Amino acid sequence: MLSLGSGAGKSAKPSFVSYVTPEEIKITEKEASRKEKHPDLLPGEVVFCSANPILKYTQDDLSQRGVFGTLLCTNFRISFISDEEPVEEAQLFKNKLYEENDIPLTCVDHIYGGNDEKKKLITGGLVKNKYPSKIIIHCKDLRVFQFSLTYAKEEEARKIFQGIVHHSLEPKSLKCIFAFSYCEKTMPAPAVERTYRTVMFDSAEDWTQEMKRTKGNCRVISANENFGLSPKLPQFFIIPTAVLDEDLAKFQGKGVPIWCWSHHSGCALFKTASLPLVQDDGLSQTYKIYTERMLNAVAQTHLYSLKTEELLDTLPTTQDIQQSYSRFKQFFLIDNTTEFWMSDVKWFSSLESSGWLDIIRQCLQKAVEVVECLEKENTNVLIMEESGSDLCCVISSLVQLMLDPHYRTLGGFQSLVQKEWVAGGHGFLDRCNHLHQKDKESQSPVFLLFLECVWQLLQQHIPAFQFSETYLTVLSDSLYVPVFSTFLFNSPYHRATMEKTALFTKRPPPDPRGRVSQAQRGPLTCPSVWDWSLQFERRAQDIFTNPLYAEKPKQDKSLRKPYRPKHQRQLSLPSSAFKTTPKKGFFKDETDSLKKMLRVKRISRWLHSPDSAQASTREFYEAWQRKPPDHHGLVLPGLEGPCVRVWLQRYLRWVPEAQIFGGGAIAVTSKLADLAGEVQELRRELDRRGACRTDSNHRRASASGGGRRSSVRLSSAFPFARPAPGPPNRPSPPACSRAS
Repeated sequence: MLSLGSGAGKSAKPSFVSYVTPEEIKITEKEASRKEKHPDLLPGEVVFCSANPILKYTQDDLSQRGVFGTLLCTNFRISFISDEEPVEEAQLFKNKLYEENDIPLTCVDHIYGGNDEKKKLITGGLVKNKYPSKIIIHCKDLRVFQFSLTYAKEEEARKIFQGIVHHSLEPKSLKCIFAFSYCEKTMPAPAVERTYRTVMFDSAEDWTQEMKRTKGNCRVISANENFGLSPKLPQFFIIPTAVLDEDLAKFQGKGVPIWCWSHHSGCALFKTASLPLVQDDGLSQTYKIYTERMLNAVAQTHLYSLKTEELLDTLPTTQDIQQSYSRFKQFFLIDNTTEFWMSDVKWFSSLESSGWLDIIRQCLQKAVEVVECLEKENTNVLIMEESGSDLCCVISSLVQLMLDPHYRTLGGFQSLVQKEWVAGGHGFLDRCNHLHQKDKESQSPVFLLFLECVWQLLQQHIPAFQFSETYLTVLSDSLYVPVFSTFLFNSPYHRATMEKTALFTKRPPPDPRGRVSQAQRGPLTCPSVWDWSLQFERRAQDIFTNPLYAEKPKQDKSLRKPYRPKHQRQLSLPSSAFKTTPKKGFFKDETDSLKKMLRVKRISRWLHSPDSAQASTREFYEAWQRKPPDHHGLVLPGLEGPCVRVWLQRYLRWVPEAQIFGGGAIAVTSKLADLAGEVQELRRELDRRGACRTDSNHRRASASGGGRRSSVRLSSAFPFARPAPGPPNRPSPPACSRAS
């Protein structure tokens, strides 16, 4: 007992001795509070293993500081739950599927084990009995997590390490992906309403409406609805009118020209999978005859004119794309501050040596060449590739973005991805390596390359795009969230097969008498990534919209007469469509047999090209630049010098040393968005009251209160980083020049 004594006498000496240190008392209190915390699991999510206490390191200069908590591994994610009380603040851009300390299993790129300040790449065969003291996880969205296992019990540390490595890196079957467990539990729920109207291109009506919108001169094919013609072809697609039905099923769908888009002049863009090279003379002759018939059918679409391009002759292969991106992303996967400053010394030379920016420039250059043929020469274009679903998707999508303002809207862009990539049969499952197959030759960030090219167009022509940079960043992150069917399959046939075989048990509600009907089995249907309400609240989705987008003004039809250019087929001199000679070296001249078969003299003009391809494209670009800017017309990218830049928001958002507090592109956009909001508020007020009778006091109140935001200083990583409450204690480092 401790005697407190009395005021009259001297207090007695305390006789109590404590054998528990204050640190142990804190740990005991944390363990008591930890038992009350549980992760918020999604429907169908199951916890495989967990360990505590685990120390999550902060990205500091090897100071070994961090936060204690519990580390879990489920069939969906790796999750860290901090022991500290969460900060009570409203997060504007919070994902509803996973938290900031969660890593979806398909988002894990590499795992390293650390011992004595050294790290070693972990593979599945090295985790049978041993485990490291520290585990480092590199994510495909470029986040880096470091966890210390030294404070946990040996058995728990070994199980959590083996569980993370097994479920993240070991090969698995598609049905083990979390989407199947999630969708089975959420199927009875009503369908989620899409925020933005997106054409899914899963019906013949969708394709028909698209062809009518672009005034195409082709026909819709529905004979492959059940993949009876070929599993290589989509369920519904559009082909030239002259292609015969018996030609569709030949050679497993290879060589069939698939319609992509029609120009207002009548020419069109097509893509196809190339026929394989064979040694058999008889089969080779059959291929030749079939190819000539397909080319003739495309040429008949408009003026018997056609140019073809084998993309792999001038663009890198998928393996080259993968190798270049692997070198490029290493400069953004920063483990600590020391590594950051070491990489800063040779920053620009390292980026240049990776070749990633050069690949982006090559794809944009090729798209400009195709645009020139469609816009300037009014020539049909057929792009070819071995599979017809990788670089063909990149080039065809970029061409349509440059030419068609509809695809630069948010709903139109999502429809473009559905048409060219999802319905077009891009192998998302293999290219993203969701199943962590050991044979990674098929892995390649082709879709990310497309988003990179779109970002280049967006940052050069901001008023022409309705969607924002943040939208593209979130879309790139959604590639690795194993919930959505959009990025989960290799083709429409693959998706239909898996959803048909992966049945779920649907239990209908009881009838009024309380009797439960027998459970029924039905096909599994996963949600689309365009159901953004599954990930974000409506307020967060507002960030997807570009506040600087220049909407097309609505004109009074009674005051103007629309200009309709005369169709090329009605001209008395159709050869006037070819005012310049095409370039040689980029687009192949057609074979002599095709020339004789078409019997059109003006096709001989393709055989003479005195000017180089670079000079011709530069002339086309400079002629476009001299015209007044039209954000709802043709948009071309700048390809010279620093025009092709690094996508800073995606690559530097997780690096604290590279952030600019109160600066960067987001600060400018935020101020302009505030001004645009005030202008819209004033316009609404003027429309409601009338310009002449607007109350001045009310107008001042509206101007000062409309669109008001909090006074926090946004960083250059907003909305992915928390806003800074005030000026930083240190000046911005020189590395922030990366954001310039």
